[in-house]
This record gives sequence, structure tokens and C-alpha cells, in this order.
Amino acid sequence: MSTRVTLLAGGVGGARLAHGLTLALPDDGAPTPDGGLTVVVNVGDDTERHGLLVSPDLDTVMYTLAGLNDETRGWGLTGETYTTLDQLARLGEDTWFTLGDRDLATHVVRTAALREGRPLHAVTARLATSLGVRARLLPVTDDRLRTLVDTPSGRVAFQEYFVHRQHADAVLGVELDGADAARPAPGVLDAVAGADLLVVAPSNPFLSVEPVLAVPGVRDAVLASPARRVAVSPIVGGQAIKGPAAQILETLGHEVSALGVARLYAGLVDVMVVDDADAALAGPIRDLGVEVLVTDTIMGGAAGRERLARDLLALG
Repeated sequence: MSTRVTLLAGGVGGARLAHGLTLALPDDGAPTPDGGLTVVVNVGDDTERHGLLVSPDLDTVMYTLAGLNDETRGWGLTGETYTTLDQLARLGEDTWFTLGDRDLATHVVRTAALREGRPLHAVTARLATSLGVRARLLPVTDDRLRTLVDTPSGRVAFQEYFVHRQHADAVLGVELDGADAARPAPGVLDAVAGADLLVVAPSNPFLSVEPVLAVPGVRDAVLASPARRVAVSPIVGGQAIKGPAAQILETLGHEVSALGVARLYAGLVDVMVVDDADAALAGPIRDLGVEVLVTDTIMGGAAGRERLARDLLALG
């Protein structure tokens, strides 16, 4: 019997760990009655561009598991071209949000299916299957959920903050518009309740993980899950591996360290996984009532991702 793993994920860190888990699990993580991988993905980053719904976190996970992701940038498709974007700019469209020609095909298919009345989870399953992804990908909700960021110059949409402004603003707060009214997508609560190992990816706690936990029923399901609950710190040696997690921890008054992240997750998880560089923090984290695994958490390539995944599977 293999392990049933549910990963709560968003962004590049979530995609890379999902990839590692597919390498470490039998049959590329394909769900079976006895095991496999389900990835529950943040949709707070979703945005509408040029009349199309773009789901950046879902797509980053999907492209990574399909072997199509641009590993240099961490997002988008490898070998992209931008003819359509160039023409949109020529026609007077604002093109600060970069969409490649092949990537646009995903958004066209998604948007057309949604307009026909199909729910996001069903459209995501169709897209993932078409690209050869064997693990199960679930948006945390089919309903509209948008992350808004409070900055010194006012509240802005997530992609305005993250892409257009290159996450240069100080983050004074985060609002999850639509979270209270959202419902978990079909399969999400079952994936949490039925897991042997429940993993919080090394994703941004505020921008990627909290939008997943904020959907009513999800946090309670995590707390009630009989699974071994594990979180991987996105902070290594006081710095974020990728993205603005360190800056946000600081501006919101949290310690910029694996210990600061552990304080956010204390009571939610059983085990905190921290990098070898943060071994000295193991004691203070244990004082929070959380077990600690100290290991190499850097996932530079496929081998590193699989190694970390096997360390996590050993916990389950």
C-alpha cells in the first residue's frame, strides 16, 4: 500500500514539491484507492486578462508536473513565443502581465469551458489530463476568491502588487475577497480527511497558503485530519527562497526565520521541516509543541525535489 498524500500549495515552491512527490510516489503520484498525490491549489492569485481567466498557481503546478514549466523563470512554459502579446500591445492593450502564445491557449480553453457552465475543478482536471499530469489537481474552490494587498499607497489586486509593481511595496495587510462565501471544490475536504500525509508546501504563508485555509471548512478539515500534518518552511537562513515571503513577514511584524513561520503554523501541523542552515532553531520550534525535521530543503533540480519528498514520505 502506498501513501495517500495531500499537498496544500501555491506558487513555485508548491509546484516544485509537487513534482518531487510525483517522483517519489509510485506511478508518478497517480491517485489510486490506496495512495497517490492530490494537490490543493491556491486560486487567490487568479486574474482576468484580455477577457480570459488566468490561474497562475494552478498553471504553474500543472506545467511543472507536465514537464513543460520554464525552470529558469519558475513560471510559464519553456520555449514560449510572444507574438500575440506583441500584437496586443500594438493594438493599445496594457501588456505588463506577460502571457505567452502557448500559455494563452490554456486560458482560452479554461475561459470557454467556464462560460459554458463547467466548474473550475472539472476544467482543471481536463487541462491536466490533456497535458499528461497523473496527480490530481484541485483548485481549493470553484468560487471567486481574490487576494488583495494593502500597501502604503492603498489596496491593490494581487497581480498589480506582485507583477506590475514587482512586489516592491511594503505589505501592510492582506484581504481575501470572497473567501467567506466560497465553498471548497468537490474533493478538497475528502482529500484532506483521507490523507495519510498532509503537507503544507514551502509557499508564501500569507499569499499562497492562507487563501487555501481561509475557504470555509478547509482549516477545520486540516485540524481534524488523522493524517501526519507537515509544513516545510519557505524561509532558509533568514531569507525566502523565492518571492516576497521574507519582506511580508517583516512588515507584518513576524520574525523572518523558520521559527517565525513555525509560529504561524503552530497548532495546525505536527511537524515543521526546516533546512540544515536553521538547525539551531529546532529547539525553539519544539518549544512551540511542534516536532522538527532538519534536512536539506533546497529543491534546485529533480534530484533535490525527490530527496525532500522522500524525507517527507518517511514522516508519514
